[in-house]
Amino acid sequence: MTYKQQKPGEANTSAHASFITEAEILPTASGALDGLRLAIKDNIHVAGIPNTAGTPALANFIPLEDAGVVKRLRSAGATIIGKNNLHELAFGITNQNVAFGTVKNAVNANCIAGGSSGGTAVSVALGIADAGIATDTGGSVRIPAALNGIVGFRPTTGRYPSSGMTIISSTRDTAGAIARDVKTVAMLDSVMAGETVGPIEPAELAGLRIGVPRAYFFDNLDSTVDASMTASMQRLSDAGVILVVADIPDIETLNAASSLPVVLHETNKHLRAYIAEHLPNTTVDDFIAQIRSPDVKAMVSEACADAITEQHYAVAVTEHRAALQHAYEAYFTNNAVEAMLFPTTPLPAAPITDNLETVPLNAEEVAAFPTYIRNTDPSSGAGIPGISIPTNALQTELPVGLELDGPAGSDRRLLAIALAVEQILK
Repeated sequence: MTYKQQKPGEANTSAHASFITEAEILPTASGALDGLRLAIKDNIHVAGIPNTAGTPALANFIPLEDAGVVKRLRSAGATIIGKNNLHELAFGITNQNVAFGTVKNAVNANCIAGGSSGGTAVSVALGIADAGIATDTGGSVRIPAALNGIVGFRPTTGRYPSSGMTIISSTRDTAGAIARDVKTVAMLDSVMAGETVGPIEPAELAGLRIGVPRAYFFDNLDSTVDASMTASMQRLSDAGVILVVADIPDIETLNAASSLPVVLHETNKHLRAYIAEHLPNTTVDDFIAQIRSPDVKAMVSEACADAITEQHYAVAVTEHRAALQHAYEAYFTNNAVEAMLFPTTPLPAAPITDNLETVPLNAEEVAAFPTYIRNTDPSSGAGIPGISIPTNALQTELPVGLELDGPAGSDRRLLAIALAVEQILK
């Protein structure tokens, strides 16, 4: 099964601009994932297949070795069937990639797929692949999963190997699984984590305490999202879940103090090192000059101009990020909740337009990037696990995602809770 590589600037003729590199099925070992066909986001190395990271300067870069997670997946019997388009360099949430084409939503091709892992999410939602592996910096696995009506899981940061990826932030980046159900995600999680565990069983919902942080996470929701969340929470309450309405104090301020400063500083460091290793004849300025998406070029240019000093970065990581992590720890402990629940995104997939810098929300134009990552970004910074599952509590025109976050290291328990919640919402 092969997919034609699209050249930078070439019109994309595929239905959803999902696959962008030619893939050859390579030998795999036998194991827990026998027969599972995986699509891989094009910033995760697969030996012998181009790794463009969605940007022209890397169009001809072919890794010689699999990424750490890919090695584990192959060893368990998974077959890699292709690689997927992404928001250029994984620096956005619409998947409007000027170089390789805009990925279209699997449910409504007139709408965005979400990003940055839009191609991977769409390939799974359409059944081209059984599941996909992508990366998540601030919501890049969970956002497109939510907008395409499937499941996306971000593990506790550091749970999976990080080698062989075009990363932009070592503090925040992690591989994550995308699939059509929680059971498949849980299988992939155990393999990528290097754990030998049996299938998960759904958690007992009766008496289970789940936090509902109304402030910030439920602010200014699209009416469809609001109604879907209300219906979902009613179903969970009817199933015996104890919904504890409690907020995380100063969550917006805590996140803002550490989020962008950490990403910009680490992008500067990691991108320079990646270019030096894999494109030794290309300067950083030449690399940036070839970036086609204006939003990405602006962000990367700012990062590589040393916008964040070492001192600013050190404070952001050691003080502000630590405070954010403590706030989450206190939330789970003080409220005696095993998870927290909120809408993955404040709105469903927006219509595709020539300029997706802004999107319509409640009769006004709002900035697309901060709006879509608003709810997924804080837990990314804190490094805790989170999973988006389709609400399915109402028949809506476009999918709505419900996210569950858990304490650091609670990945398997969170997946068990998500499995039970998925069954209720279906």
